[in-house]
Amino acid sequence: MTPEINPHEVEFIAIRAQGPGGQNVNKVSCAVHARFDIAASSLPAWVKERLLAMRDTRITREGVLVLKAQQSRSLEQNKEDALGRLQALVAQASEVQAVRRPTKPTRGSQRRRLDEKTRSGQIKALRGRVSE
Repeated sequence: MTPEINPHEVEFIAIRAQGPGGQNVNKVSCAVHARFDIAASSLPAWVKERLLAMRDTRITREGVLVLKAQQSRSLEQNKEDALGRLQALVAQASEVQAVRRPTKPTRGSQRRRLDEKTRSGQIKALRGRVSE
C-alpha cells in the first residue's frame, strides 16, 4: 500500500517557463517548482528513510525534494503534474523488493550441463589439424 501525499505539505512556487512561447513566455509564470520537505512530512518513517537514501539530484542536502513542472501552459495542470510525479516517487520508494532465496540446481539440470560440456569439448577436440 502506497502512502498518499498531503497536497498541503507541498509548497508551489510559480516561475517562468523555459523554451519557446513567443512574447507570452516573458509575461506569464506558468511553470511550477514543487518543494516537498521529506523530514517534516506526514509520511511513515520507513518511507522517509528510503526517500532520503535515494541517489536523486532533486533532493537537496536539507532533505527537500524539488520538482519542476512546465509541460503545460496552465499553472493548475503543472501543479497536478508535479503532484503526480511526487506521488510516483513516493510509490517507488515504498515498494519493497521480495527477498531472493537461493535454490540448489536440480540433479537433472546438473547432469544436462555436464553432458553439454562433454559434447562441446568433443566438438572442439575434432577441430584440430587433420593428419594424413
